[in-house]
Amino acid sequence: MNTPFSHRNIGGARVTRVEEMAGPAFRLTTLFPDWDDAVFEAHKDWLVPVYVNAEKMTAPLSMHSWVVQLDGLTVLIDTCVGNDKDRLPAERWHHNQGPYLQRLADAGFRPEDIDMVMCTHLHVDHVGWNTRLLDGRWVPTFPNAKYIFSRTDYEYYQANAQDMDRLSFADSVLPIVEHGVAEMTDGAHALADGLLLEPAPGHTPGHVTLKLESGPEAAIFTGDILHHPLQAYYPEWNSRFCLLADEARLSRRRVLDYCADRGALLMPAHFGAPHCCHVDRVGEAYALRWHHG
Repeated sequence: MNTPFSHRNIGGARVTRVEEMAGPAFRLTTLFPDWDDAVFEAHKDWLVPVYVNAEKMTAPLSMHSWVVQLDGLTVLIDTCVGNDKDRLPAERWHHNQGPYLQRLADAGFRPEDIDMVMCTHLHVDHVGWNTRLLDGRWVPTFPNAKYIFSRTDYEYYQANAQDMDRLSFADSVLPIVEHGVAEMTDGAHALADGLLLEPAPGHTPGHVTLKLESGPEAAIFTGDILHHPLQAYYPEWNSRFCLLADEARLSRRRVLDYCADRGALLMPAHFGAPHCCHVDRVGEAYALRWHHG
């Protein structure tokens, strides 16, 4: 059963998933330019109903953040869509009034408890709760946090943001920079012992991952390197949102290889319940073993 938040331990770290909303649901033929109906037939025993709505042939996606607590540091990974924001034509996101902050509180976190906010990339659905509306101004939601942005993504969207990403850059990224609480990173960057940010370009030019290593256990927070579990079985498939096709495929394989070799949990931003999994090699592709915590 899906719940708004859940906890799991990874070595000495505690990891919490906090859901903002369930959705949107994309038609599979829209989400994947390489879609093949035979894929559904081969995998439908586990795809339905969590990962594919068989009646509509859509892929329901989860919108959630991960919170990592390790050695006294609390890191929030990806901040979803946000409230009060102009997001047309996405009507469900437009001026959203969701209970995300209450769910964060129910999971044990006040905004002031967050030490770092790390955005895997700067798409609209990964930066929204960076800011909240206060007296007509966008202010940092997490007042004590340093916000970690990829310099490559920041410079790309500063020059090229369009549509909703243009809106979210203006209301959820620029105010963080203007408040002086953004830290731009280049290349690999250790947030702390056991937390390593690494470039994983392709979905966006500056997309990054965060590796968590604690004793014998490990996990990797992968943002949108994989939108959907089928991409482990068909790692050559990019989503329609991947900007750099060849680099996206390379980054996806590097992440899946790391999980298979290290035994690390794969922890993406949009997978449905149970939201994370182990990865095994199967020929030139991979298979998933779901982790229920």
